[in-house]
Amino acid sequence: MILMLCGTSDARELAIRIQQQGHNVLTSVVTESAAQSLTEAGLPVRTGRLTVEAMIGLIREKNSPVLVDASHPFAEEAHANAMEAAKQAGIPYIRYERTGLAYDDHALLHVVSSYDEAALKAKELKGSVMLTTGSKTLQIFTKHLLGDPGIRLVARMLPRLDNMEKCGELGVEQRNIIAMQGPFSREMNEALYKHYATTVMVTKESGKTGAVDEKIQSALELGIHVVLISRPEAEFGTVFDHFDGVLHELSGILGE
Repeated sequence: MILMLCGTSDARELAIRIQQQGHNVLTSVVTESAAQSLTEAGLPVRTGRLTVEAMIGLIREKNSPVLVDASHPFAEEAHANAMEAAKQAGIPYIRYERTGLAYDDHALLHVVSSYDEAALKAKELKGSVMLTTGSKTLQIFTKHLLGDPGIRLVARMLPRLDNMEKCGELGVEQRNIIAMQGPFSREMNEALYKHYATTVMVTKESGKTGAVDEKIQSALELGIHVVLISRPEAEFGTVFDHFDGVLHELSGILGE
C-alpha cells in the first residue's frame, strides 16, 4: 500500500489518480477537515502528525513500497520527516510539488524569505495588515506587530476552535479575526480588503492551486502592499510538478 502525505486540494486529485491506476493508497493528513475531504472522495485516510519513527512504523505496517509526499509546500517538518523515514525504511521517496508562480516586478510587491522578515516588512509599512498565512506562525506576527499604534492586525484563518483560542491567547481581538474556509473568489478577497481598509496583505507562495494568484492580483490592483513569503528551499531528490510524472515514476518503481 502506497503511503501518501496529502496537504493540498491537488494532492487529493493526485491520490484519486493513483487509486484509479489500480494502486492501494493510504493518505495521511493532519486535520479532521482534510480527512473528511479525502474520505468523501473514497480514499482511505489516517489523521494526525507523524514523527519519523511513527512514519517508519506505518511504512512497515502497511508494507509500503514507496512514499509519496504531496504535503503543503510550506510543510518543512513533514518533508524532512518523510525523506528521513523513507531513507531509514529503504523505500523510494517521491515529492509532488505544485507549480510555483512567477510575478513581474511591482512597486507594491515585497518578496521575503521567512515569516520574521514578513513581519518586519509589515511593521515597516504599517497600516491595516491582513495575515493570510494561517495560525501556525501567528505568534511571529503578534510579537512584532501587536502593540504598535500605527498597525491594525487582522488574521484570516480556518474557523477551528483551536485557532480561535490561539488568537485569544496571543491578544488578537475578535473584531480582527476572519474565521473562514477558503478558497476565496476574487470578489470575496476584494470585499474583505475593503471592509478592513487593508493597506498590507501578507501571504505565502503556495502555488497555482492555492488561490494565491487571485489574492495577490486583487490586492495589487487595489493599491495594497503585498508581502509574499517565498517557498522554503529544499533538496527533494525525485520531484515532479505534474501528476503524469508521479504516475510514471510509480509505474517504474512498482515494475509495471
